[in-house]
Amino acid sequence: MKVSKEQAAQNRARLIETAARLMRERGIDGVGVAEIGKAAGLTHGALYAHFPSKEALAAEALAFGLERGHIRLTTPRDGRLPGLGELLDGYLSEEKRNDVAEGCAMAASVSDIGRQDVSVSEPFATGLEQMADVFRSKLDSALPEATRRERALTMAVALIGAISASRAVMKAQPALADEILHAVRHTIDTIAAQPDGHDVNGERDRQ
Repeated sequence: MKVSKEQAAQNRARLIETAARLMRERGIDGVGVAEIGKAAGLTHGALYAHFPSKEALAAEALAFGLERGHIRLTTPRDGRLPGLGELLDGYLSEEKRNDVAEGCAMAASVSDIGRQDVSVSEPFATGLEQMADVFRSKLDSALPEATRRERALTMAVALIGAISASRAVMKAQPALADEILHAVRHTIDTIAAQPDGHDVNGERDRQ
């Protein structure tokens, strides 16, 4: 039976959302297209009618997850944009760390991306740039642009790494898992608060 354009669009969106969730939970290489199709309530053939390969689906699923994350970072709360502290507290919370399926797509997939092709790496790189740009916008505007960019990238990478490492040790050493989150939160505060022209060691920043 022929599927209408509207239904086809709904099926495609469902496949992307389902793939994004399963790939966050199990990794890109940890879930197959047949399983994704079944979880979305569609056949294996229906999936390939929308995506020529698993890599193509993974790229769109990752982009979908990253866009959701970007919206969370940039959506006003109580009529105002969230401050840097609010963003950091939300990202590094134990609740977000424990919720892999609904958490940050970059933290969930960072160990997988290097094994994928450029079609999957590209949305990850875009998402990282967007995340860093949000943090850059929260830093003191009196800082040189190069300094703001450097610190924002450091923050973004530190956050992703903190969640990934905390999850990695959670089962074996839950106290260490929590300590990682608190340590990175404290260190980012230190980085963000450094005055113009000096790094955390008191040396001149390179302009």
